[in-house]
Amino acid sequence: MTYLNKQLSNIFLTSIIFLTSSCKKDNTPKLTPDVITEQTANDSDDPAIWINSKNPEKSIIFGTDKNTKGAIYAFDLDGKIIQEKSIYNVKRPNNVDISYNFQLNDSTSLDLLAFTERELQQVRLFSIPNMKAIDNGGFKVFEDEENIQFKLPMGIAFYQSSKNNKTYLIVGRKEGPLNNYLYQYEIIFDEKFSLKLVRKFGQFSGKKEIEAIAVDNELGFIYYSDEQHCIRKYHAEPNKGNKEISCFGGKQFKSDIEGIAIAKTNSKAGYLIVSDQQRGTFNFFDRQQNNFLGALNLSTTQTDGCEVTTSSLGNQFPNGLFVAMNDDRNFFLYDLKKITNTLKKK
Repeated sequence: MTYLNKQLSNIFLTSIIFLTSSCKKDNTPKLTPDVITEQTANDSDDPAIWINSKNPEKSIIFGTDKNTKGAIYAFDLDGKIIQEKSIYNVKRPNNVDISYNFQLNDSTSLDLLAFTERELQQVRLFSIPNMKAIDNGGFKVFEDEENIQFKLPMGIAFYQSSKNNKTYLIVGRKEGPLNNYLYQYEIIFDEKFSLKLVRKFGQFSGKKEIEAIAVDNELGFIYYSDEQHCIRKYHAEPNKGNKEISCFGGKQFKSDIEGIAIAKTNSKAGYLIVSDQQRGTFNFFDRQQNNFLGALNLSTTQTDGCEVTTSSLGNQFPNGLFVAMNDDRNFFLYDLKKITNTLKKK
């Protein structure tokens, strides 16, 4: 064989290997959404689900639109924007979360919506479903930080304690130190609402950033995504200390570990569903032991935030609802049973 023929042969074999590798079948099950929401104006990011206890079919999906002229969009279960429930002119809202039955007094309680407003270095608090601001324009966070880059809030999650009946906000930031990346605030109502800092905690690898935060109220754990490192787990009760419980799952992700949703099938069992952003899939972990269970492709691209409920939302989503951000200024909605049945078949 001449040198030229040998080189051509090597090129041919290399091409065959490349094509074979490229065409290798992806065995990750792929599902399509049941509903796709209308588009936001700028950059969809993180969803939350408010369950209407009186009429579940009238439940609302809230989704952040991350921009200087941003918004919190409200969607019905058909994916249509509810203009009168949406909040506009927000300075770069990042993450959003919902809490139920905050007691104002013995006879009155409120459902709460909270979100971070990064450019104003604050978090916002609204009552649902009347969408009334109850924060006097916002609560400043990370006030003791001297570095302005460490004062910009991003991730947020409620914790409702069954131990002391208190409600907390756990807040992360766009950039932060290697220790005490998160602050935990107690929500206090004494004629008006305020926040009280109760602890600083949370390690950071320094690799990228921390955005997604999720809280398991019943089991008392906080999870957050150290994006190119692992899912970190801490106790939610401030008096249980700041020692990290575990740092898990990193090997199951291509790069960024993003949104976290907790699907509770009973008081202890269920799933942690976490976005594997660059791979375009979602990883499932056991809620109790945090063991890796498998991955599903839900047809989204570059997913940041996600949320889930196992409650029935009427005829359209009788088995629960999973919501995921999609990189086309919208959110994808799925019947939860379709997802869990596919996972069990793997």
